[in-house]
Amino acid sequence: MNETIQSLPDGWTIYIWLITGVLIIIGVILAIRWAAKNDQFDEDIKYLVFDENDRDKMDPEEFKKAQLVLKEQIKKREEKLREKMARKMKKGHH
Repeated sequence: MNETIQSLPDGWTIYIWLITGVLIIIGVILAIRWAAKNDQFDEDIKYLVFDENDRDKMDPEEFKKAQLVLKEQIKKREEKLREKMARKMKKGHH
């Protein structure tokens, strides 16, 4: 293995760096695409860490917002699960 590396012409390492850089860029693009599809850039996501026990630590207005966001997220999750089950049922029948 060491002889193979030594026999390569000068300047070959730049290609390794270029390939690595391209792979990193592709990975970042895929990660950003996934995050965008899964509502990870939604600013209201910060409210999902709060629950009923945090009522006294928050302004009443902010607590209402947190509860609203939580209900919306639960509704979205239920819709996604229904869609997933529908696809699964459809695959089972074909």
